Amino acid sequence: MKTLIFGTMIAMLVAACAPTPTPSPEPVTLPPDTVVTSPAITDPNIPGTPNMPSYSPNPGDIKFERGNVFISESGIILRESFPVQVVLVLSGELPTPCHQLRLVIDPPDADNKIKVEAYTVVNPEMNCIQVLKPFQESVELGTFPGGNYTVWVNETQVGEFDS
Repeated sequence: MKTLIFGTMIAMLVAACAPTPTPSPEPVTLPPDTVVTSPAITDPNIPGTPNMPSYSPNPGDIKFERGNVFISESGIILRESFPVQVVLVLSGELPTPCHQLRLVIDPPDADNKIKVEAYTVVNPEMNCIQVLKPFQESVELGTFPGGNYTVWVNETQVGEFDS
């Protein structure tokens, strides 16, 4: 009798601890030409999100000195998506750890040239160690209508793609 009661209690305990199955959501059927994208993260408190990319010029930059950036490698990555998403990849050095990278990205011109201006800003009153600071940045350029495009950084062509 004790064995039967003990066995029943163990069975009830195991059943109580088992996860309950959740019904799976109904599949969503979209037309074949529908573009599906993930929602963008737009938190202004997180640098690098669409509302506040870490490389975008800021209104406060006017009180800083402008400087050069040393780009050692650059190129473009085409993401396998529809439409194709284009990413600019830059790496190099900033003049000091106190310098901040800035990029100004122009929309394509009449010749489908996407021009990017890269430079640095630094607070002239800040004391800073005089060593180069390496950086690597991936910059979302976005999607483009059909055509052949070239990407230029500081007057140098870094890539070409068809959209």
